[in-house]
Amino acid sequence: MGNRGDELHEHILFAAKDVFLELGFERASMDVISARAQTSKRTLYAHFESKEKLYLAVIELVRGLYLEKLKTPADYAGDTTEALVLFCGRFLELLLWAPAIGMCRLGIAEAERFPDGSAQFYDAVFTTAHERLSVFIGERWKLKPKAASLRADALLGAVLHPRFPRALFGVDTVSDAWLDEEKIGPAFDLAPIRKAVADAALLVRAG
Repeated sequence: MGNRGDELHEHILFAAKDVFLELGFERASMDVISARAQTSKRTLYAHFESKEKLYLAVIELVRGLYLEKLKTPADYAGDTTEALVLFCGRFLELLLWAPAIGMCRLGIAEAERFPDGSAQFYDAVFTTAHERLSVFIGERWKLKPKAASLRADALLGAVLHPRFPRALFGVDTVSDAWLDEEKIGPAFDLAPIRKAVADAALLVRAG
C-alpha cells in the first residue's frame, strides 16, 4: 500500500504539472487536477491539503527532474572543451524545451504570490548550472573561485543569448518532443556554443 501511495502521489504531481502549465495557477482548479489525475478530489486533498502546497510540490518535482537531466560537465566528456560544450548545450537544450519554457513563464507569473517557489526554480535552473560550471572551470582552467565564477557568468550569458529570451518571449517556437534522458539530441545546434566556449578559453589563455 505504501508503494501504491507513493506512485499515486507522483502521478498526481505530474498531472498537476500539466494542468498548471496549460491553465496557469489561477485557472487550475483542484477539480480539474483531480479529473486529470483520474482520482477523487478527496484523495487529492489527502495528498495535498491545498492548491498552493500542490503548486510548490510541482516546483520541487520539476527542480529534481531538471537537475537529474543536467548533470555536471565532467559527466559529458573527459576532454575539457568537449565537456564544456556538451554541458552548456544540454543546459540550453533543457531550457528551450517547451515544458521548461512553460515553467519559466509560470514561475515569473507567480513570483509575487509564491516568491520562494519561483526562487527555488530559479536556483535549480540557473544558480546550480552556474555553480557546477564554475567549479569545473576552476579545476580545469586553474582559476581561483572568483575568477572561475566570472568566467562561468560570461559563458552562460553567451550561451543563453539570444536563443533563450527569444524562446521565452515566444519569438521562436520551441519543441515539446521528449528529450533523451542521457544526451543532447543530434539535431541540436552546438555551433554557437562551441564558439562561446572557444572564446572563453581564449580569454583565459590571454590572462
